[in-house]
Amino acid sequence: MNEIFEIEGGKKLSGEIEVRGTKNGALTILPACLLTQEPCVIKNIPLVSDVLTMIEIIKSLGAEVEWLDERTVKIQAKNLKTEPEDVLAKKIRASILIAGPMLARVKEIKIAKPGGCRIGVRGLDAHLEGFGDVGVKAEQEEGEKYYLKSSTSINNNVVILKEFSVTATENLMMLFAGQEGVNEIHLAATEPHIIELGEFLQKMGAEINGLGTHTIKIKGNKNLKGVEHSIWPDYIEAGTFISLAASTKSDLTIKNIPVEYMEMVFRKLKELGISYRIEKEIISILGMESHLVGAKIQTLPHPGFPTDLQSPFSVIGTQAQGNTLIFDTLFEGRFKYVDELNQMGAKITVCDPHRILIAGPTKLYGAKIKTYDLRSGATMIIAALAAEGKSQLAGAQDIDRGYEKIEERLQKIGANIKRVQID
Repeated sequence: MNEIFEIEGGKKLSGEIEVRGTKNGALTILPACLLTQEPCVIKNIPLVSDVLTMIEIIKSLGAEVEWLDERTVKIQAKNLKTEPEDVLAKKIRASILIAGPMLARVKEIKIAKPGGCRIGVRGLDAHLEGFGDVGVKAEQEEGEKYYLKSSTSINNNVVILKEFSVTATENLMMLFAGQEGVNEIHLAATEPHIIELGEFLQKMGAEINGLGTHTIKIKGNKNLKGVEHSIWPDYIEAGTFISLAASTKSDLTIKNIPVEYMEMVFRKLKELGISYRIEKEIISILGMESHLVGAKIQTLPHPGFPTDLQSPFSVIGTQAQGNTLIFDTLFEGRFKYVDELNQMGAKITVCDPHRILIAGPTKLYGAKIKTYDLRSGATMIIAALAAEGKSQLAGAQDIDRGYEKIEERLQKIGANIKRVQID
C-alpha cells in the first residue's frame, strides 16, 4: 500500500512548530553505542524511518535495545554478531556507519551494499580508502556485500580523506576512538553532527582535539564507557520550516533551533529579504512583512550553506523578485525536483548538473507531483502549500525518512495536508 499527501495550498500558516532531534546526528550516535559493552541511554530520538531502521540494524547485530519512553532508548552491546540483516542494511545509506565501531570492537564486519537517497554519485570510496590507509582489508562480494577486516593495532596514522565526507569522517572517528593509539584525520568534515559525535566519544572516554576543524586528532580507548546523551536539534529541519514560512508568506515561530550552527542560513535570509527575529533558541519568521528578492545560493561544506537546504530554498526563489541562482557544488543529481516545480508554474532553468536559475516571482498552482528523495519531498510540500489549489504528492515514504509525522505537525500550524493510502 502506497501513501500520498493531499495538500490544499494558498493559505497563510501561523503559530509555533518545534524542531525535533537531528536525523543525521542520531544516525551516528546510535552506532557509536556499539563501541562499549556498557549501556548507553540516548534521548530526544527523532521518530523517523531512517533512525528506526538504524535501531533495527543495531538489534540485528545482537545489541539489546530497550525503549525507556517515546524518545529515549537504552542500548547495550555485550555480544555482537559480525553481519547485520541484509534487508535492513540495504534500506539506508547510513548503515555503513556501523563499520567503524564494529571494526573497533570485533575487528570485522560483513555488510550488504547500503541503500538510501538517489542524489548523485555517493559511493563508499572515501570510507574504503580511509579504512585502507590504516590497514583495514576490504573485499567486495559480487558487488552486493562488503567484507572488512581490521588489523590488531591501529596507531600513529594520518588519514587524508579524498573529500569532505561527513560519514567517512564519522566512521574513522569511531574506529579511532575504540582503539588504543593516536590517529589523525585530515580534510575532516565539520558539520554539526561531527561535533556532536566527537563530544559523545569524549564522554565515553576518548581524547579528541580539533573538533570543528578539518584536522581531528584522536587518542582512543578500547575500554570506552556507557553514557547518556540527548540528540541535538536538527538544523536542516529548522531551515526547512524557515523556507515554509517565507514561501507561504506566513508569520511562524520555530522553536528549539541550533542557532550557533545556522549562521550562513541566517545570512541568506537577509539577502533574500526575509524578515525575522531570533531570541535564544527561537526564530520568528515574519513572512507577511518580508519583501523577497532573488539571491545567489551556493552550497558548501559546513559552515557554508547546507546542500540539504538548497531544494527547500528554491521555493523561496520562485516567490522572490528577480533571479535566484542555486549552485550545488556537492552533488550533481539534486535538481530532479525542478520538473515538478515547473509543472506547478515555476520558471526554472537547469543550467548544468550543478546550477539552476529561478526567475521570479511566479504564481504556483496545485498539481500531481512526486518526490525524488527526502529533501525534494519536503520541497514539494512547501511548494504545494504555497500554491493555489490542490496537489497530490506521491512518495510520502521518502519524506518519512527524515521528517517525523510531518502532516500532523503542519496541521497544527494551519496547513491543509493529509496522508492518504492508495492501491
